[in-house]
This record gives sequence, C-alpha cells and structure tokens, in this order.
Amino acid sequence: MIKLAPSLLAADFSCLGEEIKKVYDNGAQYLHLDVMDGSFVPNISMGPGMIASIRKVCDIVFDVHLMIDDPIRYIDDFAKAGAQIITFHYEACDNHKEVIDKIHSYGIKAGMSVKPHTDANLMVPFLPDLELALVMTVQPGFGGQKFMPEAVENLKKLNRAIKALGKDMDLEVDGGINLQNASIVKDEGANVLVAGSAVFGAADVAGTVQEFLK
Repeated sequence: MIKLAPSLLAADFSCLGEEIKKVYDNGAQYLHLDVMDGSFVPNISMGPGMIASIRKVCDIVFDVHLMIDDPIRYIDDFAKAGAQIITFHYEACDNHKEVIDKIHSYGIKAGMSVKPHTDANLMVPFLPDLELALVMTVQPGFGGQKFMPEAVENLKKLNRAIKALGKDMDLEVDGGINLQNASIVKDEGANVLVAGSAVFGAADVAGTVQEFLK
C-alpha cells in the first residue's frame, strides 16, 4: 500500500494548522518534516519547538527528516517534540549505529537517507536495524526541485537489499515527486512518497492527495 507523506516545507506557513488538516482529513498517512541546519545543507528550516506546536493539531505520523550535521545531538529534542519516525543522513555522521540506538531508545522508528550521488549500498549494512530507508531524488536543502531520474538507481539497490533481507520496512522517496513520476518510483519499490509542491501547491489539495493514494 502506498503511503503519502506531504512535505510541510511546501505548505503556507501562515496557516499551518489548516494546511495539515487538508492532507490529514483526505488520507495522508505521514507528515514529512524537513529539518535543516544551514550546515549539512545550505538552508535553515524548522526546529523541535515548531514540531511540538503542530503536534497539537492532529495525530498524523510525524516523519522527521534530519538534514543536519552530527544528528545525535538533537535526537532527544525531536523525539520529545512528537516525532514517530526520525531519519538521518548517512553522510552526516560516522556513528550511525549509535544514532540508530538513540532513536530506538525512545521507542520510535529509525530511518537513514542518502543523497542522490551517494551509493545506497553504503546503507545496506544498517538495514537490519532500520524501519525506513529514504532515497533522495533531489539534492537536499531546498523544496521545489526537479526529480533526478538517475537517483532511481539507489531506489533499485535498496529495494533489492530489503527483499533479500525479507524485511517489512518502509522504502521512502523524496524529491520532485508528483503525479506524473509517482508510478516510476512505486514500480521500483517505493511505498512512501514524499511530495511537497505537488500537494500543497495544487489547486485542489484534497483531490491531489486522493490521486496519489490511488
């Protein structure tokens, strides 16, 4: 079953409660929350305080994507803010197992991500300890970028590795996903689709959510 994770980065920040309600009420299962630190990526976005404040709006799954250096520093804060999944980047640290264990210590799911030009096979040794693997199909740091077809190779690699493990886990794709290319990534094994501009920028948000879920 496909799960949709609308990316809040593309929403209208002047009325976040209403924006979240639009996607939640129409069946989106996850809310993707991009956390950027201005170091690992050149942009700055939301922090744990903002996530804690929107936790009050609904009980949708908070899929928190940390695009930050040395992510173990902030696991406590985002877990306490209401994250149910915390994903960090393979490229952002060298203590991967320690970060995964820290996330799990809060009883929440751990995910790992790779940038488009990082070989996803580097993630394979960690798959037994993860609940989610995230493939970036744009360079992380900014919303509204164009889908990079060459990054689908990483999706293929992780899909093969997950099948070989026989493990039930989420394979998520993030970056330039829209109704035109959703079937491409779905066919390569993705079951969680992150979509920002394609959802929150649509004239009919409710209808677009429902189309994705079809």
